[in-house]
Amino acid sequence: MTYEGARSVTGPFLGTLGASAAVVGFTAGLGELLGYALRSVTGLISDRTGKYWIVTIVGYIVNMLAVPALALSGNWPLAAGLVVTERTGRAIRKPATEAMLSFAGKQIGRGWVFGLNEALDQAGATIGPLVISFVLFRHGSYRSAFSLLLIPAVLTIAIIFVARHFFPNPHDLEVSETIQKERFPRIYWLYMIAAGCFAAGFADFALIAYHFQKSASVAANLVPIYYTVAMAVGAIGALGLGKMFDVIGLRILLIGFFLSALSAPLLFLGTGWR
Repeated sequence: MTYEGARSVTGPFLGTLGASAAVVGFTAGLGELLGYALRSVTGLISDRTGKYWIVTIVGYIVNMLAVPALALSGNWPLAAGLVVTERTGRAIRKPATEAMLSFAGKQIGRGWVFGLNEALDQAGATIGPLVISFVLFRHGSYRSAFSLLLIPAVLTIAIIFVARHFFPNPHDLEVSETIQKERFPRIYWLYMIAAGCFAAGFADFALIAYHFQKSASVAANLVPIYYTVAMAVGAIGALGLGKMFDVIGLRILLIGFFLSALSAPLLFLGTGWR
């Protein structure tokens, strides 16, 4: 709810501070680069130290508090730095949280546990942009919207501490021994190559939203609504596709790859619904 709410308008917000399309694209790309590259480091740290909760908590604090801090940014370099910081926080916590999720997957199914997690994540990602859109419809500013996101940010951090209280020792996670003792299979590297090619053609929503604003193809207060619809589809799809993964395996990934790849070029063509 917090960071996806912000991501729905970071492109237009950077534009109001004087950032160009190149700056918006570079900022989004750098954020994603750090957001994924650092995961191999933080994941290794989590496995080697066993401090899954400490890594998770640090990551969530950085991830969450960088968003409302955007309300205090007075220029685009500072705002761009906070956008990258938010992605960095997510990179810190993501491997540790997914390792702990894998523990639950032993009992209720790997596809289902990650599908359920993704559905809940996307549900928040649907509500967040709606909050932003509501503020803009009420003629509020981007800064007011970012300030409002401090509420779910603080609630998130509080809930993480509650979760740690009820599940303090996530030991013997299923993936750690495999990663340390065995080499990744050939199919893993093929999948990573495919994911890399897919990401090379990926258009971040920050740039898409910036394009919507500059081309006037979508009204400013409707941009978060477009993002909301995308997140809602992701939430619904995650549940069904998670279950299907447990039934038919990796073949289900082909659906996601083809649909996502075909959508990217179409985003910059035509106009919005009138």
